[in-house]
Amino acid sequence: MRTVDPVKHAEKKRHITDTAAGLFARQGFDRTTVADICRAAGISTGSLFHYFPTKRAVFREIFEQDGADNAATFAEARALSPWDGVLLVVDHLCAPALDRAVAGLVLEIVTQASRDPELWELVARNEQVVRDELAGLLHRAHDAGQIALPVSATTAATWVQGLVDGLYGRLVDPDFDATEQVMTLRLILSRFVGAPAR
Repeated sequence: MRTVDPVKHAEKKRHITDTAAGLFARQGFDRTTVADICRAAGISTGSLFHYFPTKRAVFREIFEQDGADNAATFAEARALSPWDGVLLVVDHLCAPALDRAVAGLVLEIVTQASRDPELWELVARNEQVVRDELAGLLHRAHDAGQIALPVSATTAATWVQGLVDGLYGRLVDPDFDATEQVMTLRLILSRFVGAPAR
């Protein structure tokens, strides 16, 4: 029996989902076919179905991977001073907005999650994990005297997520400079909690 190299298996899945994410962003989920994904990824249909049972499973995997990427960032953030950890997480959450194509994918998330209860639960679960991690970092930063929380850490974390969501909501504006606005977001956050701007 042939053994499966877990690293190569994960790399192949990631290649498929990265390729599909670009297509979903440009064409939408419904207009993107399995054949489109296979052609763009340079694989056969059989190869795709070896990794994913359906096109929707490919779409869901994008957010499973997003959760895994977030977890790695949270682990890195916990090793820093708390406020530096908060800024690292914020930068991580904002990073995809620097790619214009992400606007289309964000719209697809909203559209597809409204039709798919399992995807809705996955997105909601990822959001809750982010909120909890941010709240923990903010609480630690407050206890360390790095910031002055005007509200509970959970409420502050919810507003941080709202600021990040607002950034993605503006990507449809062709004149919106995401790089510049990420810096503005950091400034707003710093002033909100009384931390030195960086």
